[in-house]
Amino acid sequence: MLRRAALFLSALCLSAPAMAADNPIDAGRITETVKTLASDAFEGRAPGTPGEAKTIDYLIGRFKALGLEPGGTDGGWTQDVPLLHTRLGTPAKLGTTRGGAFRPLTTGKDIYLSTLQPTDRALVDGAPLVFVGYGVEAAERGWDDFKGADLKGKIAVFLINDPDFEAVPGEDAVGRFGGRTMTYYGRWTYKFEEAARRGAIGALIVHDTAGVGYGWNVVVSAGGENYGIVRPAHEVTSLKVQGWLSGDASTALFRDAGLDLAALRVAARRADFRPVPLSGLSFSTDIPVTREVVRSRNVLARIPGTARAQETVMLGAHWDAYGIGAPDAQGRTIRAGANDDAIGIAALLEIARALKAGPPPARSLVFAAWTAEERGLLGSDYYAANPIYPLDRTVANLTVDVLQTAGRARDVILVGQGQTVLEDDLARLAATQGRTVTPENLPERGLFYRADHFPFAKRGVPVLLMMSLAGASDMVDGGRAAGQRWVDDYTGRCYHQPCDAWTPDWNLDGAVMDIDLVRRLAVELAGSSRWPGWKDGSEFKALRERSAAARK
Repeated sequence: MLRRAALFLSALCLSAPAMAADNPIDAGRITETVKTLASDAFEGRAPGTPGEAKTIDYLIGRFKALGLEPGGTDGGWTQDVPLLHTRLGTPAKLGTTRGGAFRPLTTGKDIYLSTLQPTDRALVDGAPLVFVGYGVEAAERGWDDFKGADLKGKIAVFLINDPDFEAVPGEDAVGRFGGRTMTYYGRWTYKFEEAARRGAIGALIVHDTAGVGYGWNVVVSAGGENYGIVRPAHEVTSLKVQGWLSGDASTALFRDAGLDLAALRVAARRADFRPVPLSGLSFSTDIPVTREVVRSRNVLARIPGTARAQETVMLGAHWDAYGIGAPDAQGRTIRAGANDDAIGIAALLEIARALKAGPPPARSLVFAAWTAEERGLLGSDYYAANPIYPLDRTVANLTVDVLQTAGRARDVILVGQGQTVLEDDLARLAATQGRTVTPENLPERGLFYRADHFPFAKRGVPVLLMMSLAGASDMVDGGRAAGQRWVDDYTGRCYHQPCDAWTPDWNLDGAVMDIDLVRRLAVELAGSSRWPGWKDGSEFKALRERSAAARK
């Protein structure tokens, strides 16, 4: 039996992975791409800026030089993504009123706000506030935080993450939402969407570093700006403002209303929780808004298939970063996004080079460089809602976003355990590298819902995300403690900050192995006739099954 297993692994190494090994991933090429995209010349690659124009030209030029075909709209290289770009200015008024006394809230210190309404001023005049707990309505989990409460004209105040995130044995919420593993109900995007669905005019989330997975510095890093897909008037969000309250400001706000936020956190973990008005308090804003419609672009390139060209294997990464912001302690203003996600774009280009140099695939390969990921997965979501290649004939989406730069690891981090059979493929291919798969050890950060594969997942397309932020890698040099140090340093210091820049200290040995796994999986999928699916228990399995007839 052991001999047969060894022969089987040997055969795997000599088939699709061996074909990939003929064109190995090159760390030097990845480095040069990252250094270029993260240079000051690209100005942080924000959508709608000169940095975008330069980025799009660069990507098209690179794909052309590799010999790929245009994969965008009408035979071109791009897909237009119309975005509403807003930025809040200095508030004329921002705070709460109780008994005629006005308490100001300081932008950046107490509160962070933005808007996705196409208006010149963000005006809220004395709106009542109501605490809605975690703001979850999930009939399939027997949970409803709203209990029919009317939010029209009100400011909804939420806790971040899921009701069972901090639950202890004996509390109703225990196990209802996967424990420490965040569900989509825990994401801030869901909470803003739910507030708008219920007619609220504002939504505020109580910031908690453990619950959201990053510090207050990340929350405020967008500098009051926001992006959303341009929508017709009847689809514009009801939220005049949306944002976050710092932990200290939240405690003070509830205290002003005669409430104990710590006690309400516990109450919100009970199934009988009902919304709690912040009685006697009202919330007001008068903030100027600058706005514009930005015609941003996704870039798509293609290697056409031979036998089944109408079937598509898609690989993706996002080209955008956070542009230019306030200076950091060193005076740096460009948030270059070297790891988030210039390294993903570099991986995409390097995989495209390797696969183009190999035998033509049976299925078509599409390489997508998405816009506006940092603004809410907008480029990939727009594509998924307006696909160029039918989603029911899209075999899988493989996404690369943030890879560790500390050297070789004995394992690869799996994001979203128990979702698709692609994770079994990942484990099999990792074994050919002498590596194992480690499920994310920070599932409370909800990374499965925070990258460009997710718009495809929620429409049923099987996905796999390669991302090192989801857990501590078992580093060859230093073990898991060294992996955790890398995660903590990156997320605590450089995530969305100017220090996310290339440095000579980067060691891409581990990243190259991760990229190689994505490349090998793409080779297998593009050369086979199988349709990977979702595992039992995944909330996305039924979505894929509805389109099964299209794949017969």
